[in-house]
Amino acid sequence: MHKLVGTAVAAALCWSVAARAQSPTRLTLAEAVRMASGAAPAVEAAGYRIAGAQARAHETRGGLLPSLSMSAAYFNRSATLASTGFAFPPGLPFSLPAMIGPYDNVDGRIRVTQAVVDIATWQHLKADNLQVRGSEADRGAAVQGAARAAALAYLRAVRAQALLGARQADSVTASELLSLADAQVQAGVSPPLDATRARTQLAAARGAMIVARNQRQKADIDLALALGRDPATVFVLSDTLTGDLGTSAAPLDSAAALSLALERRADLVAERDRGLSAATQRRAIGMERLPRLDLLGDWGPNGKTPGTTLNTRDLAVSVTIPLLDGLKRDARGAEQEALAAESGVRERDLQRQIAAQVRSALLDFGSGVEQHDVAAQRLSLAEEELSEARERFASGVSGNIDLISAQSTLNQARDAEIEARFTTAAARVNLAYAAGVVETVH
Repeated sequence: MHKLVGTAVAAALCWSVAARAQSPTRLTLAEAVRMASGAAPAVEAAGYRIAGAQARAHETRGGLLPSLSMSAAYFNRSATLASTGFAFPPGLPFSLPAMIGPYDNVDGRIRVTQAVVDIATWQHLKADNLQVRGSEADRGAAVQGAARAAALAYLRAVRAQALLGARQADSVTASELLSLADAQVQAGVSPPLDATRARTQLAAARGAMIVARNQRQKADIDLALALGRDPATVFVLSDTLTGDLGTSAAPLDSAAALSLALERRADLVAERDRGLSAATQRRAIGMERLPRLDLLGDWGPNGKTPGTTLNTRDLAVSVTIPLLDGLKRDARGAEQEALAAESGVRERDLQRQIAAQVRSALLDFGSGVEQHDVAAQRLSLAEEELSEARERFASGVSGNIDLISAQSTLNQARDAEIEARFTTAAARVNLAYAAGVVETVH
């Protein structure tokens, strides 16, 4: 008995010291949601994916912008006219040597290329911009997921705090009943067994309080991870499982919530953009068969030595008409067509999932409200039962076995009432997520 009490006190002191070592962070549910929306690892990673998609779009846009290059070369050449098939007619009074050179040549070039008509690249750029928009929607989906995870982690921490408070209340009640049992034994009204039962109940209450305290500390760790914070962070929760905790802008009407979800869910928007991008890429690949018009020019000095060079130039208009590429364009187009069809399947399935999530969250909310009404009534009756059992024991009408049974019933009623409040609040958060407005949870 004394060893168990000592262990409980030591655990409480260790927890108190640890809490003082880490400066506590006061936090509300709305602050937790806002913090996760901007700092959660999944949100940060999604930001880098946007940067990657933007870089790919810039790369594609480069095919429509001017290309400028410079080069310089020095040659020491030799050549033979025979290798070109050139020959002078016979009978001429002169002849050229079989080998010409070696001779020096210096050449410098500045080259400019500009695409004038390139419809396929414009279409590829449009597809890449859709990918950027899809990546931004993916980040929105990551924000919504992180906000939901943080909100639920906060609610679990609040529930753990409420359960710890319930166990502390249980311990206080058990201590009071032990004092009553000792008084009854000393007065000769009750046998020593009643006091022993009361001590056993007190030991059990303190053991449950240790477990509840551990669960509260672990809930802080889970909350810190959901917020992207140091796991050693200690939180002081400003909210409790009462009232309208978890309320958001999500409507409680099923049709209105579903309509809002189809408009606001970022993962659905991202899937639509992926499908549009694949379809646009398919069209762009088909347009690669169209003629391409380029303007080319170069300018630079050319001569035997740097001091004897003359400036030369080329100016050209180039038309390229792709004819045959070994059917690679057809294969690439078929791949994009398959991706667009796959995206359509995922989009329709996601719409069904969203509808299911909305309906499930509303069912959980309705059930949670009903459970809370029942649990509140059960708690009131359990408190009344304990009060009556206490009076009967104090008056010597009965032993404390009924009192201990009533205390156990009260403990269970407290847990049920806390769980019902948690279920209702969690249902509100899940409904907000399903409707795409989880960032408004408070």
